[in-house]
Amino acid sequence: MNVLKIIILLLALFRSPLFLVFGALALISFYSADIDISVVIIEMARLADSPLLVSLPLFIFTGVLLSESKTPIRMLHFSRIFLGWLPGGLAVVTLLVCAVFTAFTGASGITIFALGGLLLPALLEEGYPERFSMGLITSCGSLGLLFPPSLPLILFGVIAEVRIDHLFLAGILPGILMLVLLIGYSLKKSPPRQARPVYSAKEILQGLHVIAWELPLPIILLGGIYGGIFVPGEAAAVTAFYALAVEVLVHRDIPLKQLPLVMSKSMVMFGGILVVLAASMASTNFLIDQEVPTRFFEFLQLYIHDKYTFLLLLNVFLLLVGAMLNIFSALVLIVPLILPIALGYGVDPIHLGIIFLTNLQIGYCLPPIGMDLFLASYRFERPITELFYSTLPFNGILLITLLIITYFPWLSTVLIHLLG
Repeated sequence: MNVLKIIILLLALFRSPLFLVFGALALISFYSADIDISVVIIEMARLADSPLLVSLPLFIFTGVLLSESKTPIRMLHFSRIFLGWLPGGLAVVTLLVCAVFTAFTGASGITIFALGGLLLPALLEEGYPERFSMGLITSCGSLGLLFPPSLPLILFGVIAEVRIDHLFLAGILPGILMLVLLIGYSLKKSPPRQARPVYSAKEILQGLHVIAWELPLPIILLGGIYGGIFVPGEAAAVTAFYALAVEVLVHRDIPLKQLPLVMSKSMVMFGGILVVLAASMASTNFLIDQEVPTRFFEFLQLYIHDKYTFLLLLNVFLLLVGAMLNIFSALVLIVPLILPIALGYGVDPIHLGIIFLTNLQIGYCLPPIGMDLFLASYRFERPITELFYSTLPFNGILLITLLIITYFPWLSTVLIHLLG
């Protein structure tokens, strides 16, 4: 048995696929406890049948469709026409476009690669300092993770077994708070006012015409769910079908012959998440059966006596997790273990989800392995240290937002009480 444990450790150290590590760990754990290892397969089948999981592949497909099309260019053009006249307007455009795009694609890397090459030259041309511009785009890469239909929000809902539509509502006000604070800082740092482009009525109408087919996407999604027309799974299907029709039949950005490749890319992404999630949930269920979270909670209670101290330490821990793991691995590994402990301290699971994702979003821009730093370094051909220093002011603002979100839980729950 010890030999098998050493093999698992070696698999992890040599960067073997996560599902192999988790699957092997689950099998050995149940076997060592004299429990039939078929439980692992039963757990995987139970997860695959979960109605909460239906929306995930459909939203992934929607995100891949949008990222493979010319939607980022259309969004940028539309935003510059309607917001470019503001002092610091292009910085505001950058924040809003990145937030919306990340919300639908669910991946900060896609946002940095799809929009970074368009936004950085435009920011420099308008007189923004290079360090500010790179820091803004790098920090914006994961800005939309709290807005629906964010894939990490859905995944947290699946793992924590909480309502996804409630998570969608919970992320709106904290996400808006982030945007408002970052917009305020960006306006303060904007270059001296220059002559802003003035668009004629014809150009404004053309800008609306260009983006007209994409504009209804958030309305279909949120209006359908909270108007009582769709459940999240149905809303995901309608959104995916609408995006497919727009990008393939209307704009024709994606030829029919390329569609199987887009579908394959999105389903490979979903398959990877599903296999890792299923294997890890089996391992986590073993730990819960063995009362590991309960014992850990009892141990923590010896030193941490109140909810607010726990939340402070949780934030520090999650920032470290976000700096070392990608967001999907972090969700799969940490949520099942943290959730019972957080419940023991009286933390609402919906509030915990928003805290969790906010921490991981900030961790993406922190060394040693902050993913957005590496992606931006590759995209902009700059050293990681330079990009880290450029993101410091933005990270400071996000940390302030994190403290507000953590210690004012009503910010995450008020919309649920009003609309949920």
